[in-house]
Amino acid sequence: MLEQGLTYTTTTTVTEEKTAKTMGSGTLEVFATPAMIALMEEAAYKAVQPHLEEGMGSVGTYLDVKHLAATPLGMTVRCEATLIEIDRRRLVFKVTAFDDSGVIGEGKHERFIVNNESFMAKTNAKNIR
Repeated sequence: MLEQGLTYTTTTTVTEEKTAKTMGSGTLEVFATPAMIALMEEAAYKAVQPHLEEGMGSVGTYLDVKHLAATPLGMTVRCEATLIEIDRRRLVFKVTAFDDSGVIGEGKHERFIVNNESFMAKTNAKNIR
Protein backbone atom coordinates (compact mmCIF):
# COMPACT_ATOMS: atom_id res chain seq x y z
CA MET A 1 0.00 0.00 0.00
CA LEU A 2 1.29 3.42 -0.91
CA GLU A 3 1.62 5.83 1.97
CA GLN A 4 3.51 9.00 2.69
CA GLY A 5 6.87 8.42 4.28
CA LEU A 6 7.94 5.50 2.09
CA THR A 7 11.69 5.81 1.64
CA TYR A 8 14.28 4.14 -0.54
CA THR A 9 18.04 4.64 -0.70
CA THR A 10 20.29 3.69 -3.58
CA THR A 11 24.02 4.17 -4.13
CA THR A 12 26.51 4.36 -6.96
CA THR A 13 30.22 4.89 -7.35
CA VAL A 14 31.46 7.78 -9.46
CA THR A 15 33.09 6.14 -12.45
CA GLU A 16 34.38 7.69 -15.65
CA GLU A 17 31.06 6.78 -17.36
CA LYS A 18 29.16 8.93 -14.84
CA THR A 19 31.27 12.08 -15.17
CA ALA A 20 30.18 15.35 -16.70
CA LYS A 21 32.95 15.01 -19.27
CA THR A 22 31.76 11.61 -20.49
CA MET A 23 28.03 12.34 -20.29
CA GLY A 24 28.38 15.59 -22.22
CA SER A 25 27.12 17.89 -19.50
CA GLY A 26 30.48 19.57 -18.89
CA THR A 27 34.23 19.17 -19.30
CA LEU A 28 35.27 18.03 -15.83
CA GLU A 29 35.72 14.54 -14.42
CA VAL A 30 33.19 14.96 -11.60
CA PHE A 31 29.83 13.29 -10.94
CA ALA A 32 27.49 14.54 -13.66
CA THR A 33 24.19 16.23 -12.92
CA PRO A 34 22.36 13.84 -15.30
CA ALA A 35 23.84 10.90 -13.36
CA MET A 36 22.64 12.40 -10.08
CA ILE A 37 19.16 12.92 -11.51
CA ALA A 38 19.05 9.33 -12.77
CA LEU A 39 19.99 8.11 -9.29
CA MET A 40 17.22 10.25 -7.77
CA GLU A 41 14.65 8.85 -10.20
CA GLU A 42 15.85 5.31 -9.49
CA ALA A 43 15.41 5.77 -5.75
CA ALA A 44 11.92 7.23 -6.23
CA TYR A 45 10.59 4.52 -8.51
CA LYS A 46 12.10 1.76 -6.37
CA ALA A 47 10.44 3.25 -3.27
CA VAL A 48 6.96 2.70 -4.70
CA GLN A 49 7.24 -0.13 -7.25
CA PRO A 50 6.80 -2.98 -4.71
CA HIS A 51 3.58 -1.32 -3.53
CA LEU A 52 1.93 -1.06 -6.96
CA GLU A 53 -0.43 -3.61 -8.46
CA GLU A 54 0.97 -6.04 -11.00
CA GLY A 55 1.25 -4.43 -14.43
CA MET A 56 1.51 -0.93 -12.98
CA GLY A 57 4.57 1.29 -12.90
CA SER A 58 5.48 4.94 -12.57
CA VAL A 59 6.99 7.48 -14.91
CA GLY A 60 8.91 10.62 -14.05
CA THR A 61 7.19 13.84 -15.08
CA TYR A 62 8.85 16.67 -13.17
CA LEU A 63 12.11 17.50 -11.43
CA ASP A 64 13.14 20.55 -9.43
CA VAL A 65 16.66 19.75 -8.31
CA LYS A 66 19.77 21.66 -7.29
CA HIS A 67 23.23 20.14 -7.74
CA LEU A 68 25.06 21.76 -4.84
CA ALA A 69 28.54 20.21 -4.75
CA ALA A 70 30.94 18.30 -6.97
CA THR A 71 31.93 14.69 -6.27
CA PRO A 72 35.24 13.25 -7.53
CA LEU A 73 35.94 9.96 -9.28
CA GLY A 74 35.86 6.92 -7.01
CA MET A 75 33.62 8.38 -4.33
CA THR A 76 30.26 6.81 -3.44
CA VAL A 77 27.05 8.77 -3.94
CA ARG A 78 23.92 7.86 -1.99
CA CYS A 79 20.43 9.06 -2.84
CA GLU A 80 17.37 8.99 -0.60
CA ALA A 81 13.85 9.42 -1.98
CA THR A 82 10.94 9.92 0.40
CA LEU A 83 7.32 9.94 -0.75
CA ILE A 84 5.88 13.17 0.62
CA GLU A 85 2.59 13.55 -1.28
CA ILE A 86 0.03 11.28 -2.93
CA ASP A 87 -2.68 12.80 -5.12
CA ARG A 88 -4.48 9.92 -6.86
CA ARG A 89 -1.91 8.77 -9.47
CA ARG A 90 0.49 11.69 -8.82
CA LEU A 91 3.38 11.00 -6.43
CA VAL A 92 5.77 13.65 -5.10
CA PHE A 93 9.14 12.80 -3.57
CA LYS A 94 11.77 14.68 -1.62
CA VAL A 95 15.10 13.58 -3.09
CA THR A 96 18.52 14.14 -1.54
CA ALA A 97 21.93 13.01 -2.77
CA PHE A 98 25.00 12.72 -0.53
CA ASP A 99 28.66 11.90 -0.93
CA ASP A 100 31.13 11.22 1.88
CA SER A 101 31.34 14.97 2.59
CA GLY A 102 27.62 15.68 2.84
CA VAL A 103 24.69 16.81 0.73
CA ILE A 104 25.49 17.27 -2.97
CA GLY A 105 21.97 17.63 -4.38
CA GLU A 106 18.38 18.05 -3.30
CA GLY A 107 14.94 18.79 -4.58
CA LYS A 108 11.55 17.38 -5.53
CA HIS A 109 10.62 14.75 -8.06
CA GLU A 110 7.15 13.94 -9.38
CA ARG A 111 6.01 10.63 -10.87
CA PHE A 112 2.69 9.36 -12.18
CA ILE A 113 1.39 5.83 -11.75
CA VAL A 114 0.62 4.24 -15.12
CA ASN A 115 -0.61 0.97 -16.53
CA ASN A 116 2.58 -0.23 -18.22
CA GLU A 117 0.85 -1.94 -21.16
CA SER A 118 -1.46 1.00 -21.94
CA PHE A 119 1.38 3.49 -21.54
CA MET A 120 3.63 1.60 -23.95
CA ALA A 121 0.79 1.09 -26.47
CA LYS A 122 0.13 4.83 -26.52
CA THR A 123 3.84 5.61 -26.78
CA ASN A 124 4.45 3.09 -29.57
CA ALA A 125 1.45 4.42 -31.50
CA LYS A 126 3.58 7.50 -32.26
CA ASN A 127 5.59 5.33 -34.69
CA ILE A 128 2.52 4.48 -36.76
CA ARG A 129 1.96 7.96 -38.15
